[in-house]
Amino acid sequence: MRKSSSEVGLNRTGIQTSPVDSKELIEGARQGLPSSPGTEAGIAEVRIAYAKESDNLGTVPVPATLKGVFTTAKEMLKGNKPTVFIDKLGERLGFERSGVRLYEAALCKFDIHGTWEGGPSREQLERIMFDELAHFNLIREAMEKLGADPTALTPSADLVAVASKGIPAVLVDPRTNLVQCLEVLLVAELTDNAGWELLIELAQGLGQTDLAERFEVALGAEAEHLLLVRRWLIAGVTGEAGVRVEAGIPAP
Repeated sequence: MRKSSSEVGLNRTGIQTSPVDSKELIEGARQGLPSSPGTEAGIAEVRIAYAKESDNLGTVPVPATLKGVFTTAKEMLKGNKPTVFIDKLGERLGFERSGVRLYEAALCKFDIHGTWEGGPSREQLERIMFDELAHFNLIREAMEKLGADPTALTPSADLVAVASKGIPAVLVDPRTNLVQCLEVLLVAELTDNAGWELLIELAQGLGQTDLAERFEVALGAEAEHLLLVRRWLIAGVTGEAGVRVEAGIPAP
């Protein structure tokens, strides 16, 4: 049961659906008064005041193990700030955990709507889900090796969780189909790839060569995920439009 993303129907959101009422609506807007005094400058002043009074988004927890204390102290003596690395590890940990949930939801969409020519198979979606789980475990092990607490919510993890709230919302919305869900999975995969690239740079800069090499392998898998999701999305959208594509490029 594949539901198209672009069905024609009775859509009442546009003003052109009711020319008579639209004139009254426009006139009412012109005659209406603002609900409160002030301008956008006033809003900016309030935001600035709140920002000055607020605390930081969060903190990186103090190492709870002797290994963590030793590692942190050693890096700080070198002039490095290992808490930044821990913060970004926490970010990736949370993102990879969420990635598992995203592809679990995508599998549900597959079971409901099926696939299309050039679209994903269930096995491919499952493989990406298990890759995300493996990457979660990789980050967890890395944090434990450094003496950090993988259960703590770091500032970057909190930030990314808030920023990406809309992605799972689309995937669990009963009205969306798999093609539409690939739109937001593409956003997730783009973010994921960029996050791994930054993590590798930090690992290399801190002399964590073993971790950097393992992260490179993870980035390779994420790059493949990105390529697949992009191809599936192109095939799905162009297929609905009746456009023939070859290698993701519209054919003449």
